[in-house]
Amino acid sequence: MNKEFSYRAVPGSRIATFDTFAIGLKKHHVAALLEFDVTYSRKMLQVSRRDGVNISFNGWLIKVIGTVLKDHPEAASYLCGKRRIMVFKDINISILVEKMINGERVPIPVVIEKANEKTAQEITAEIENAKKQELSGGDVVINRRSRVSERLYYHLPGFARRFAWKMMLGNPRFAFRQMGNAVVTSVGMMGKVNGWFIHRSVHPVSFGIGSVIKKPVVVDNEIKIREMLNMTILVDHDLVDGAPMVRLLKDLTSSIEKGVNI
Repeated sequence: MNKEFSYRAVPGSRIATFDTFAIGLKKHHVAALLEFDVTYSRKMLQVSRRDGVNISFNGWLIKVIGTVLKDHPEAASYLCGKRRIMVFKDINISILVEKMINGERVPIPVVIEKANEKTAQEITAEIENAKKQELSGGDVVINRRSRVSERLYYHLPGFARRFAWKMMLGNPRFAFRQMGNAVVTSVGMMGKVNGWFIHRSVHPVSFGIGSVIKKPVVVDNEIKIREMLNMTILVDHDLVDGAPMVRLLKDLTSSIEKGVNI
């Protein structure tokens, strides 16, 4: 028996990751690599925790993103054919929660519905509950019972799986119900990384949360040490032109740095 190497099964959720990357490469996303000064916001979060209000940094960011996207709904819309876009009343944000399934750490999506209406505390509780929820190897999305057709997806050949993605994205209402209209991934929160990661997404707008790093920054003509959050934002250029995109990023920057919704 050859002991130079061993085989491991690929978790089912990784199959979806392969397809998401393949489909995402065909999207006309514009990538914005931004830094946000979160010094004040993190202090506000610490104060709220001392007052007994449980709000996580990620939970608060999702609330802020949902609120800002509500004011810029075209960025979270879906193409409906080639001449129309479908704009939704609510902002449903998909996030990934790492779960232990069959002895493997597997990222499983959970959709935070109506993130624009929920409080940061409610979103934090929803994320924590999702982390505690028991799953089996056949579950696809947390908080939703997986249909037989969804479980069958992982056993299909690559071309059939990507065709299924194409059909779903061609039906905006179905796509919205299944995966929301925005996605947040927080890989950078796993450790301190002084940089940005360029992710891929099938969503119209996507937020890649990086690490919070202390850096020297010019504030009121003085150099001060501030806590800076790295974030990569992908916006579908088929839906949003340059000027609306800049207004979206400007409002997001202001909301994050002022600590709104805490």
